[in-house]
Amino acid sequence: MFTNTVLKVYVPTQLFVAHHVKQFTKRTEGASGIEYAIIAAMVAIALAAFVTPISAAITTMFTTLKTAVTKT
Repeated sequence: MFTNTVLKVYVPTQLFVAHHVKQFTKRTEGASGIEYAIIAAMVAIALAAFVTPISAAITTMFTTLKTAVTKT
């Protein structure tokens, strides 16, 4: 009896999941989302590469300004 009940739930669930997995693999709408993720990753890598030099340049500029202002 218990096995029969489990089979009544399991088989339709398995068919439902199999059908939706097949439909999911055929869809192509998500391609633009993947492209945006790749672009965001490239921007993050570019920022990581340039943050230290930009930070150093800004620190130098403000130090120069501070020195110029405090001398007068």
